[in-house]
Amino acid sequence: MAAHLSSGKVNLGLLRDFYRKEFLDCLDKCMGTKALVWDDQLTGPFGLIAEYSLLKEHEVEKMFPLQGTALPPSNVHNIIFVSRPRLELMDQVAQSVLQEEQKGGFRKDFHIIFVPRKSLLCEKRLKEAGVYGTFANVEEFNLELIPFDNDLLSMEMKESFRECYLENDHTTMFYAARSLMTLQALYGTIPNIHGKGDCARQVVDMMLRMRREMAGREPQIPPQIDNLLILDRNVDLLTPLLSQLTYEGLIDEIFGLSNTSVKLPPEKFNRSNQKEGGVTPEVSTEPKKFILNSSDELYADLRDKNFNAVGAVVSKKAKAITAQFDERHTAKTVSEMKTFVSKLPHLQGARQSLATHTSIAELIKEVTNTDQFMDTLRCQQEFINGIETDKPHSYVEDCIAKEESIVKVLRLVCIQSYCNNGLKPKVLEYYKREILQTYGFEHLITIMNLEKAGLIRPHGNRSYPVIRKSLKLIVEDVNEMNPNDISYVFSGFAPLSVRMAQFLARPGWRSITEVLNLLPGPTIEEVQQIPVALRKRRSSITSSHSSTSEQKITLVYFLGGVTFAEIAAFRFLSLQDDGGTDYIVATTKIINGTNWIESCMEKLEPKKLNPF
Repeated sequence: MAAHLSSGKVNLGLLRDFYRKEFLDCLDKCMGTKALVWDDQLTGPFGLIAEYSLLKEHEVEKMFPLQGTALPPSNVHNIIFVSRPRLELMDQVAQSVLQEEQKGGFRKDFHIIFVPRKSLLCEKRLKEAGVYGTFANVEEFNLELIPFDNDLLSMEMKESFRECYLENDHTTMFYAARSLMTLQALYGTIPNIHGKGDCARQVVDMMLRMRREMAGREPQIPPQIDNLLILDRNVDLLTPLLSQLTYEGLIDEIFGLSNTSVKLPPEKFNRSNQKEGGVTPEVSTEPKKFILNSSDELYADLRDKNFNAVGAVVSKKAKAITAQFDERHTAKTVSEMKTFVSKLPHLQGARQSLATHTSIAELIKEVTNTDQFMDTLRCQQEFINGIETDKPHSYVEDCIAKEESIVKVLRLVCIQSYCNNGLKPKVLEYYKREILQTYGFEHLITIMNLEKAGLIRPHGNRSYPVIRKSLKLIVEDVNEMNPNDISYVFSGFAPLSVRMAQFLARPGWRSITEVLNLLPGPTIEEVQQIPVALRKRRSSITSSHSSTSEQKITLVYFLGGVTFAEIAAFRFLSLQDDGGTDYIVATTKIINGTNWIESCMEKLEPKKLNPF
């Protein structure tokens, strides 16, 4: 099922297997039949490491959502709550336990597994509710970096940016440090560490301290990862705000990708089913769910392409599949027919995948062809090129006047703020006044949060033009069909974060010292010593593959989130013959501009102001 995880330069299937075993060991401590009660934020991540068929082998008979209500009837021996350590979730757990006990009847044992860590405050809340003593087991399961693909890991900690930059809660950084220790236990100590930002400094310090505490008890494994680059999200606040233009990035922007799956409107897919057999089946109104990862060959080919290049790839694939199906007409001997039949399941799968991605591309095109999308893109392009950034922009004013999505308006204001090195006081006050009068005064807190996070700021030093020029962030005449630079992911703008990684690989960060000094937080450089015997073994392994002997593997860890466009840019660099580096991307969360801005918004109900 997860063969795609082991197809990269580093076998990330090992990490999945490690978490699987740990979780199953946790479940097996509870003897007898089981019902799992899930915190809904955990079902997606856990689905990637342990599918239901595997859980059934370990006596899991029922699975319920955690809702704080009475659980559906069941005759299991154990009820196991799997939850994040959040106080509001503890209230729901307590309610479910109390209501289950009131029912009486078949005696059940209660257990709770905290993910990724126990919390004293949560245990106290359960004690106050009078249910803590009811639990036969209170465990923790350290699920941190989840393998999404053969070059992508995510902690899927939704609030990581908000917690670090707004609430000054750096718990996620501890989890990040511990996840790196898990990776080093499986893949060997990473010799070279670079980083940029205050959070990166924290993570590196914690990781080095954890390593010292192990005092030589580390697994003696030759290092499979050569370099670690840790980047704070606030080192590059601009990239996530821009509209992604890759196939995968647009799917995420428009429909939302979650744990490698997407839910799409069913109409497009119902139509293709209706033609089969001439019978019209019952039309589903439920969103259609698709798993999207590199196990789908066509998706692996499409996902990192600029959307303008997708049509040509789909067309080429359609012709190739048609040609392969036509081989049945030319097959004359039994041997030739047998060969064709053996290829048939793969061909049918490829044809189904082609139909799916043709429909998805049509859904995306319906959005990207609108004037609204093109006008937004034009406005963003003007800002990143430094055009009309020092005054209220007419398009932003139009969006406010039409009461378009507040998230869209805030994204544009944040882009303008970054590209102008902050907004002039008059411009900032004007935008604030217009937004509050149009969308409600409850959004005053949202604007304050964006200011606190540095996404909107008052006018300051002119650093953006220097960064833009020094790192060649703007590329003219970018080739979207056959790109030769990472800037194709935004049709002419190179993500600052990826450009930094590119300069680190060659010629090194010393060449951009001036730019690094303009970016927030310290610049980090550490070396972890590795036993000589392990270093030699590593080099002997690589030398046996002469074509890849110089190719180094770099793990890039984003603290606060990364976009699919940035991931695509790293994959592009990995494919370059002269790049010399293969990249694996890890992150606390995969984000897009919409859910990133939403994480900074207060969840307030609009209140009517008393005029008296």
